[in-house]
Amino acid sequence: MKYTTLLWIYSLFLFCLPLRSSNAQGSLTTNKIGAAQDKGVRAAGLTVSGYIKDAANGEGLIGVSVYVKETNTGAVTNSYGFYAVTLPPGSYHLVISYVGYEKETKAVDLADRNVRLDLELKQEGKQLQEVIVSTKREDDNVKNIEMSVNKIDVKTLKRIPALLGEVDVIRSIQLLPGVSTVGEGATGFNVRGGSIDQNLVLLDEAPVYNSSHLFGFFSVFNPDAVKDVKLIKGGIPANYGGRIASILDVRLKEGNAKKPELNGGIGLIFSRLSYERPLFKGKGSFIVAARRSYADILAQPFLNSDLKGAKFYFYDLTAKGNYHINDKNTVFLSGYLGRDVFGADFGFNWGNTTLSARWNHVFSDRLFLNTTAYYSNYDYSLNTDLKQKTPNDYFRTDSRIVDYSLKPDFSLFLGKNTITFGGQAIIHDFQPGTATAASSGSVRSFGIANKHAFEAALYVGNEQQLTTKLQLQYGLRYSLFNYVGPGEAYTFQTDVPLGTRREVVTTVAYRGGDVVKTYGNWEPRFAAKYDLTDNSSLKLSYNRLAQYIHLISNTTASTPLDIWTPSTNNIKPQVGDQIAGGFFKNFGRTKGAGSEFEASVEVYYKWLQNQIDYIDGASLILNKYLEGDLLSGKGRAYGAEFFIKRNTGVVNGWISYTLAKTERQVAGINNDNWYPTRFDKRHTLTSVLLFDPPNAKRWNFSATFTYASGTPGTFPTGRFVFGDYVGPIYDGRNNYRIPAYHRLDLAATLQGRKRPGKRKEDNWVFSVYNAYARKNAFSVYFQPNADNPQVTEAIRYSVFATIIPSVTYNFKF
Repeated sequence: MKYTTLLWIYSLFLFCLPLRSSNAQGSLTTNKIGAAQDKGVRAAGLTVSGYIKDAANGEGLIGVSVYVKETNTGAVTNSYGFYAVTLPPGSYHLVISYVGYEKETKAVDLADRNVRLDLELKQEGKQLQEVIVSTKREDDNVKNIEMSVNKIDVKTLKRIPALLGEVDVIRSIQLLPGVSTVGEGATGFNVRGGSIDQNLVLLDEAPVYNSSHLFGFFSVFNPDAVKDVKLIKGGIPANYGGRIASILDVRLKEGNAKKPELNGGIGLIFSRLSYERPLFKGKGSFIVAARRSYADILAQPFLNSDLKGAKFYFYDLTAKGNYHINDKNTVFLSGYLGRDVFGADFGFNWGNTTLSARWNHVFSDRLFLNTTAYYSNYDYSLNTDLKQKTPNDYFRTDSRIVDYSLKPDFSLFLGKNTITFGGQAIIHDFQPGTATAASSGSVRSFGIANKHAFEAALYVGNEQQLTTKLQLQYGLRYSLFNYVGPGEAYTFQTDVPLGTRREVVTTVAYRGGDVVKTYGNWEPRFAAKYDLTDNSSLKLSYNRLAQYIHLISNTTASTPLDIWTPSTNNIKPQVGDQIAGGFFKNFGRTKGAGSEFEASVEVYYKWLQNQIDYIDGASLILNKYLEGDLLSGKGRAYGAEFFIKRNTGVVNGWISYTLAKTERQVAGINNDNWYPTRFDKRHTLTSVLLFDPPNAKRWNFSATFTYASGTPGTFPTGRFVFGDYVGPIYDGRNNYRIPAYHRLDLAATLQGRKRPGKRKEDNWVFSVYNAYARKNAFSVYFQPNADNPQVTEAIRYSVFATIIPSVTYNFKF
């Protein structure tokens, strides 16, 4: 049983090998087809295919539109810049467009041969101002079958006001509809009522289990190394799986293949530096990017004796290289290493390590393969003697989750159909917690035994142009999960009152490789787009996803020290179903490409199974019998998202509003009634304003405003007094809300003077975070009054309660 899924993937490779064609293209612009194959190929149609790259640096461009004038059809480039269009024999004109780049029209003769057409697009002399998607095809939001998807351009992110002037991917996506966070200083993000562990965060296809630095104030993604960011909230294609809320797909730059380039920035909290250049006479390239914060260094002169030598910093290193072997084969290698250290005598550290190796292979003009192998590690440690003052007396605990994976993905281009199929195998290794305690030199180790699991999936999907107005995307994914030994499996009491701790009844030991529990799920996917007019469309989507790993946290906001655990014989996999519909419209044509305004309205409903919650007083750290403290229930989330954006002009930007509700129902909690989750927000309004003064060529300005309903909390509804002791009385879970959140941020960028013949580019970014010093509540807690214990006080805790100005200097050579 444990080898079944590996055999499936091996069979998939064997199945696809016969599809390899001897007429795979070379470096020439055309390929002749063998006479013996000519009749069959012409009947099936002929193909024009190739790669589209940026002429300035050789980077493959994602999502370029390749439009065929004569047939009103076309394609878009994939994540590696590859495209393929199959057409009947004849002569055609291809229009290649990408906002921010010069449009090109190419004549192609498909009379008797396939055509290889590689292109390099030049950036326009004056970049068009785009907000969320600044590099995309014209009217992409209307014409593309994707819905509930946002792509974030790094050039635009650099203009958005940011905390301490540092561009940040995670904080920026929280300005999009349907995305929120519990509060300032909270790690991760929430999408359409999902918890943070229900988001699959990918860095060059390797999962990142904690995407935050400095307790959520910054993300692990270095903007100097990021090429493309794509957030999928609904209508998730079949090639994605493993989480039930969203996919955040982050792609790294490949490195400048034309010339060496040095980028960097110096800010108040950290500095960054990146270097990229071509390799092997232009057949390859690489990029290396590093960041390090230095708040601890700057603060040392002001710290008292107890805090002298305190450590609070983070660093990360991102690198990627590629080599173009020939026109059929390209290989990539990328990696990330990052860590946070925090504490004085007592402290902790955490960090991610990822390594991805990928192979692109073009079997033929119609069949493309990307194979990815990755390694991902997230770990943390807690140490009571960080400075090693008393090496004979300390306590240290460690936890980690490690993944190894192999993932082949095929794309088959057949006329009006683009078929994707492939599979994935993942080995999970969980270390829930090990501890070492030393007292007077005597050392003792204890903790929870490692847990092991094997996860695999097979999928197939198709994107089909059914008519000139109707486009479909449908697919099916089957996922399989084995919880395996070595280890122990527990059976708990079932005859205890709901909401109370269950004790262990039996314990069974399993040897390495033994299957403890197996789960499998069919995950159908469907999406449809119908064009109402040339600039408006209706879209509908449905997806089911299964999630087999879980983040164990019962705090208001998750911390880096939370525990990851697999589905077991006692913890069932989470399953989420979502249906969404939307109306998309563009209006106001521009002199350049695309429309002046984009607008959309989306509604969604999501229902969730096997949602984890906790008994009151649950013990999560180093608890061997943690599963006895867990409860399982169901959830639901529904809402509407409104979005309008102006793409061009002196003043542009966007406004989004989300009306949403997220609830859970768990037997044994809240009298078995539905209750709001801790990340439920009824109203969220965000706006982004970008201003380019026509008479100030070197200056541009920006502002963001955020308003959100307060998150729920469990507040006491009464109290009892026993002598001098005053105790709270509770009558429900998450029964009150903290005050609403709102904040204004401002920024101004001054471009450096450009000198003839000089490659240097630089700018100064001046920003103000929390411009009117709003004291937003992160949480509210209660305590007895110091002077009169009979009086209970409500204390509002704010992370940032004042204006935070900053300045950053950026440069590029």
